[in-house]
Amino acid sequence: MIILSNNQNKPGVSSFFGVQREIYLALESSPETHQYDSMHELLFDILLRENIIKAARQLYASRVEFAPFNTSRFNPRIWRGTKYGYLLDPSVLPSDAIMDVFTNSWEYAFECTTAIVLIFYKAVLDSISVSRFNTLFQGLLVWDWNYDHDLSIVTKRGRNFIPGDVVYFYNPDYGHPVWTGENSVYLGGGMFFGHGVGMESEAGMIRALNTLRKPGATRDAYLISQHSRLNVKYLSQFAKRPLSIV
Repeated sequence: MIILSNNQNKPGVSSFFGVQREIYLALESSPETHQYDSMHELLFDILLRENIIKAARQLYASRVEFAPFNTSRFNPRIWRGTKYGYLLDPSVLPSDAIMDVFTNSWEYAFECTTAIVLIFYKAVLDSISVSRFNTLFQGLLVWDWNYDHDLSIVTKRGRNFIPGDVVYFYNPDYGHPVWTGENSVYLGGGMFFGHGVGMESEAGMIRALNTLRKPGATRDAYLISQHSRLNVKYLSQFAKRPLSIV
């Protein structure tokens, strides 16, 4: 359920179209309370989630390859490999570096968790001013769950997934550590995107992971009761412009 502070009126569903409409309906029909301090904050959440879904679809359509750390690669003109991940060259703007992952995608190979963090960065870049992005995210180090504290990822228990949430399919009988599970963006409509598996339904994700188990495995992969989201209350203050229903 959506609750706006100070008894503000919620927008009608007719105010939204396409993916934004699906996000709004999911927030409003959720048994979980989604409380916002302002209309701007609510609309920013919807915009940010839409941009997360767009970034996930862009990565799916890109030429980025799947790879564990020992065979990974990032554009060497922009990123420097370290023992902990890939560090942004200080001469390159963070916004340009994130865009490069999507525009020069053949230069990149990484695993699913890194994909999620990069999708989050791209969605935030598309949702806030470029100057703010470059101020907030200087000195980026990217790999696995390494991310700048200003990205502010919040993980909670529960299965009340909203389009734009990140979820995790656990593979208990994995055959290789890289396939312990699959971090995935919930796209809405029962579909998920996980880098290395692709775009699938819940059943499709489970089937794919079940092919990556050790010989003699007996336990199926499954979707765990957990979701990760960005801190909208914090990030909404950096929006490109005040958001409102016209």
